[in-house]
Amino acid sequence: MSSLLNACDLFHEDKVVWLESPESLDYVRQALDKTPRRRGKPRYFRDGRMVGFAELDDRAEADPDTGLQKRRVFYLLPHDRDAQPDGLYQEGAPGEAVDPRTVEPRKVGLKTPRSQHSLTTPRPPSAV
Repeated sequence: MSSLLNACDLFHEDKVVWLESPESLDYVRQALDKTPRRRGKPRYFRDGRMVGFAELDDRAEADPDTGLQKRRVFYLLPHDRDAQPDGLYQEGAPGEAVDPRTVEPRKVGLKTPRSQHSLTTPRPPSAV
């Protein structure tokens, strides 16, 4: 499970909308963003691209101080594995990364061997 989100943060999620097929991605980054609406595609202010987002049910209340809703957004940055397979995340994944096939409304996504992409190979026996 991602150490950055808790299931209680996702209590009012109604559905997850994918802008790209999650089947073609080893991992996605997930974060909570504050948005003015419960539904529809939220604005995106990061580098890279948004690949999905969560929509909230009608019972979700806005923050009383800001009037904004907390919604989960799924995204990838330019240096992530899908764009640079031999780059920084050739092995391993960022802390907020989860396997998109494990994402469901109200459930934090999971890290899997696919999302972590372990390249460990057996080491040859050492010479004594």
